[in-house]
Amino acid sequence: MAEAHPITDAERLDRLRLIRSEHVGPVSFRQLLARFGSAGSALDALPDLARLGGLRRGIRVCPRTAAEREVDTLARAGGRLVVLGEADYPAPLAALPDAPAVLSVLGRPELLARGTIAIVGARNASANGVRFAEAMARDLGRAGFVVASGLARGLDAAAHRGALATGTIAVMAGGVDVVYPRDNERLYRDIAATGTVLSEMPWGQQPTARHFPHRNRIVSGLAQAVVVVEATLRSGSLITARLAGEQGREVLAVPGSPLDPRARGTNGLIRDGATLVQGADDVIEALGGLMARPAARPEEAGPTPSAAGFAEPVEAPDHVRKIISNLLGTAPAGIDEIVRQSGLAAREIALVLLELELAGRLQRHPGGQVSLAFQE
Repeated sequence: MAEAHPITDAERLDRLRLIRSEHVGPVSFRQLLARFGSAGSALDALPDLARLGGLRRGIRVCPRTAAEREVDTLARAGGRLVVLGEADYPAPLAALPDAPAVLSVLGRPELLARGTIAIVGARNASANGVRFAEAMARDLGRAGFVVASGLARGLDAAAHRGALATGTIAVMAGGVDVVYPRDNERLYRDIAATGTVLSEMPWGQQPTARHFPHRNRIVSGLAQAVVVVEATLRSGSLITARLAGEQGREVLAVPGSPLDPRARGTNGLIRDGATLVQGADDVIEALGGLMARPAARPEEAGPTPSAAGFAEPVEAPDHVRKIISNLLGTAPAGIDEIVRQSGLAAREIALVLLELELAGRLQRHPGGQVSLAFQE
């Protein structure tokens, strides 16, 4: 979604309003912009699209005053809003089909333009794991890389500490101002002063369980590679590793004792094809021996994934909506499979899915899958 010209202040505010409106997610945000050309036109179209998707009441559109208040609050805290499509938006993240529509940024936004490695791992980390993660982050920082993680207890915090002097990015699950866990508050303040803190969530948003996988996709999406130091079999770090693989990032893991439950996840990653690493030099070697370099600007990174099917205006007939609704269920299904089974044009399907999502009847999943949303 590279822009041919700078985004105006009015368009930036409208894009914030669009993503803060009811049922609008990162994928539908891109589709709406691709279809209508501007956030203002997309905002005007939301009520009709949601009605066609089956919403029986008016969709809640973010008021201009609420968006202005969010921007002003962030600015008073010394932060800024970076919108998808701007030159300052991190290029690796912009290439994702579910890239965050907006990022609230505190600290040093210039770090977002540098080569980045993500280090993640267990919250209940071993002493050796903490020491290893901190040392690896320090060594990668000295090699010129920025280190990204999620500010969780244990290995995330260790990675941030190791890279404080050279540059680290903390991705928050809630609002950029909401420190979680609270015992990392001092570290949070250190990162805000010398590194970068960012979030796609509104200011003041308290994190909930469903926010953490979304946070994880940003951690991996910012990076050239993701290093998992310790992880149990049910660890959120394995979710980050899976997302990294889907995003085309290098997945690397530190081996551990088979007797330690915290090594079962990392050992499993290695068994399944992740690169075994024992230090920063192994990480650099896995990246082709290249030292850190600035991330490619959007115009250098190639075209970002398009919102398929919206090159031309299209209206979906009722019989098309019925066919697609019959193919959807509560189990996730690939959009490509829906195209194959329905025999319909991809752009018609994309439009109907957009209508259903704006009506709150569709849930999107990683890997281009969708399902009917649970209706209470």
